[in-house]
Amino acid sequence: MQDFRFVMPYRVRVADINYGGHVSNAAVLNYFQDARIAYLAALGPYSELAIGGGRGLIMPESHVRYHAEMFLGDDLLIGVRAVRLGRSSFELAYRIARGEELTVEGTTPLVAFDYTARKPRRLPPEFRHAIESYDAPAASAPAEPC
Repeated sequence: MQDFRFVMPYRVRVADINYGGHVSNAAVLNYFQDARIAYLAALGPYSELAIGGGRGLIMPESHVRYHAEMFLGDDLLIGVRAVRLGRSSFELAYRIARGEELTVEGTTPLVAFDYTARKPRRLPPEFRHAIESYDAPAASAPAEPC
């Protein structure tokens, strides 16, 4: 987790387990969401519905790669960091580990979205600055052409 400034602990609950006896795919996306919400709060007074300028965030897709099973009661660490910052979107990378063992990696692109107008918008300058200040090396990747 050394590449991640933001890391949060999580203990696997019974509700996270599927019929195979390990953490379900849906639970992993919930872990990403819980960590994303905590990451946004660490940036400042932000949430998925409020990043400034009347904008929230919308997630058009997610990518998950599983490396090892996770089980009931496992103590996990979930890291989040910005890996790309564009004009209207940015991408977060996630890493989940049990001790030193990598269990899951993933990414989610997030787009600034005006929920009233139901349209994508540019990232508010204050929010961009918060990401750049918190994850400066990761956020310096080239912007997408939006």
